[in-house]
Amino acid sequence: METILTFEKAIEIANSKGKAPHLLTGNGFSIACRPNIFQYGKLFEQADFTRLSPSAQLVFGVLGTTDFERVIRALRDAAKLVRLYSKDVDIQTRMESDADGLKELLVNTIAKSHPERPSDIQDEEYAACQKFLSNFDKIYTLNYDLLLYWTLMHTEEGTAPSSDDGFRKSKEDFDAGYVVWEPENTFDQNIHYLHGALHIFDAGSEIQKYTWINTGVRLIEQIRNALSREFYPLFVAEGTSKEKIQRIKHSDFLSKAYRSFQQIGGSIFIYGHSLAENDEHFLRVIEKGKIGKVFIGIFGDPDSDSAKAVIKRGKRLESNRKKGDLTVYFYDSASAKVWGN
Repeated sequence: METILTFEKAIEIANSKGKAPHLLTGNGFSIACRPNIFQYGKLFEQADFTRLSPSAQLVFGVLGTTDFERVIRALRDAAKLVRLYSKDVDIQTRMESDADGLKELLVNTIAKSHPERPSDIQDEEYAACQKFLSNFDKIYTLNYDLLLYWTLMHTEEGTAPSSDDGFRKSKEDFDAGYVVWEPENTFDQNIHYLHGALHIFDAGSEIQKYTWINTGVRLIEQIRNALSREFYPLFVAEGTSKEKIQRIKHSDFLSKAYRSFQQIGGSIFIYGHSLAENDEHFLRVIEKGKIGKVFIGIFGDPDSDSAKAVIKRGKRLESNRKKGDLTVYFYDSASAKVWGN
């Protein structure tokens, strides 16, 4: 049976050389805070499929899943197969259209069901999460929601956040209700949204981050207003790992985050991520990169099928490192007490 460390012991091992580890979070980071909102099953229940074809919703039942990204991937793959076996362009177009529609629906559903305001998260939860995050140097997240951002911004009045996501006041429009990201602002950046986020928008000429402090309007309300005008955030929810990396490489903001992830060494903790196939682009970076130790969070019973799949893929990270200088450890996710529970 695989050894499962406590989070405390894992941190002790990671800090043995005096350099703080990095962190990569997946959707489990948000689920641990509000499982009634961020689990895929809950998102599926809350989604309004009326603007999509009837088939788009039925695909979930056929595949036996409520995972939006899995269905998007299946539809895109099926469209490619139909193109190979049939000349029926209409079916191909419908599948591709439904895949695009489901991506937009996922964004809308997260925004619709998202906690309304930062105060919906208790101070004790923020304190626990900040304690957890304080263990790490650079933070990389695959999450789309606002929980990480809210946590980082939850400081005492008059105290500036210690984190830096690279966004600054616009030089062209200093009074704008948003801040902008530019490559020259990234020297001290230690927060990276690898797949975008609800509050980050690609405005064409610049990457904008919506803020409350510059407008006085609740962030989630700004996002919902933007979505109602069919203005969508920078949001990578393509089906396959290959499609995701293509999307990343077409965005300066996302590709900069990807390159940063490629360059890190030392140790990294993975929390709330199942090492799923559709995020292989980041797992391969770990295999080929300079990281020496990987600590992978295991949720629940380590003998469950889902945990065994994570452990199996985690061990493969180690065996795929040709130089043999990568060690993989596993720790109990619950022992990290990310939100104090």
